[in-house]
Amino acid sequence: MYVCGPTVYNYAHIGNARPPIVFDILFRRLRQLYGEDHVIYARNITDVDDKIINAAKEQSIPIREITERFTDIYREDMSALGVLSPTLEPTVTANMEVIINMLQRLVASGHAYVAEEHVLFSVESYAEYGQLSGRSPEELLAGARVEVAPFKRHSGDFVL
Repeated sequence: MYVCGPTVYNYAHIGNARPPIVFDILFRRLRQLYGEDHVIYARNITDVDDKIINAAKEQSIPIREITERFTDIYREDMSALGVLSPTLEPTVTANMEVIINMLQRLVASGHAYVAEEHVLFSVESYAEYGQLSGRSPEELLAGARVEVAPFKRHSGDFVL
């Protein structure tokens, strides 16, 4: 099971806590059903991002100082909420080469594209997109949380 983790540049807010709490319940249930050795739960740590870079510049401190501090605080906060630690907790910086290779393969295969210095997944390029959730790209409400970026080919495309 993979769950998007935090971008560690500041304290977590209630919206950052919802996914770990929800997936903690699922993780516990899956372990009950299939055994602890059969369920792997991965939650990443995004430790490089424009927000992190900007925070480091504003505070005149190294990026690593910010990411290590807020990673530790995030873990403490999740523990205080009773959320179990994930089985795996990969960081972006430790997996940069793999990420770049994957993005290059997605672009080369037509499943992603580059626009305004972003690499975006093209939902229209993948006929099965939305199948797991049972929803088609047309059913998803684009722009509900944030304005749709003008450089997207399809409103449902997302930054990788």
